Amino acid sequence: MPDSQILPDIQTEADIKRLIDTFYDKVNADELLGPIFNTVAQVHWPAHLPTMYDFWSSLLLGTSRYRGRPFPKHMALPVDITHFERWLALFTGTVRENFEGPKADEACVKAGNIARMFEYRIRQARNPLAIL
Repeated sequence: MPDSQILPDIQTEADIKRLIDTFYDKVNADELLGPIFNTVAQVHWPAHLPTMYDFWSSLLLGTSRYRGRPFPKHMALPVDITHFERWLALFTGTVRENFEGPKADEACVKAGNIARMFEYRIRQARNPLAIL
């Protein structure tokens, strides 16, 4: 019997839903991120999750379903690099636990790019004269 299980790649809408549902279950249980999503942002999960399915489906499957501007909603949140690092660790961990292959790798790269860009833009907006 092999030591490791062969995992599927992210290929379908069902895969996107599994990834997002599993990831946000972790976010909700996380002591750092859970309060940001649930107390500060007061995320309405029945509306938010389908938006996230559309967002990641657009990024990974090319469906172009997502219509929105995700960054402005994050500007008012009391978050810093620690929050983005945790978000990224939970996201990439969820990907790696459930999927492997080119799309799984792409999901991790894109999540990293999003986390870095959001953190940078928030930091710059809060302190525009800061030296990089």
